[in-house]
Amino acid sequence: MKTRLRPADLAREHGLSTQAVRNYEQEGFLPPAARTPSGYRIYTETHAAALRAFLALARAYGHATAGGIMHAVNAGDVDRALTLVDRGHEQLLRDRETLNTVRRAIGSLTTGRASEPATTGWSIGELARRLGVTAATVRAWERAGVLVPARNRATGHRVFQAADIRDAELAHLLRRGGYPLAHIATVVEQVRTAGGTESLVQALATWQRRLTDRGLAMLDAAARLGAYLASRP
Repeated sequence: MKTRLRPADLAREHGLSTQAVRNYEQEGFLPPAARTPSGYRIYTETHAAALRAFLALARAYGHATAGGIMHAVNAGDVDRALTLVDRGHEQLLRDRETLNTVRRAIGSLTTGRASEPATTGWSIGELARRLGVTAATVRAWERAGVLVPARNRATGHRVFQAADIRDAELAHLLRRGGYPLAHIATVVEQVRTAGGTESLVQALATWQRRLTDRGLAMLDAAARLGAYLASRP
């Protein structure tokens, strides 16, 4: 016979309220609970494993993705759940690659090596595609002073050269790290003028720690999700 657990038993383990546990069930993050004749919920170790998995996934991937993963699992679509997990790992890898790109750019700046060549310059669309953002985002960075591209004299279109691409890579990284555009504009200006990179080094170190923390959280979430899958009937 399965161990019967109350909402309070699940809540206590995580410092949650019993209402939060009920809400998670209503939102589909936990499988539906059986009821006593008087209407009280009956939770089991499977529900406890589901709650552990959801909370760990939320820490690793964010609330929305964690909810999507749990909805997929509870609907029996494990492949869909694993696809969402894979996308999270893919994003983490892209963030690591972007971090390394910016570090190389800063290394080129401090050693005097030329940045990645852009012989004829890139359009705003080409730059946006490189970064995986919209052209509107690039324009917002320009309005904030993060980017200062030249203009084609004949057409008036923006032309992004190697230094602009470097600045855009840096802006993309720092935005993903949660930094406001005003702060990013200051940091990019330091890089642009080579007047000192102390704040940049601190920002990169902070984001590196965040990436490490997210990677570790993903490992924990994978273990919790695996335990939940194993507990399902």
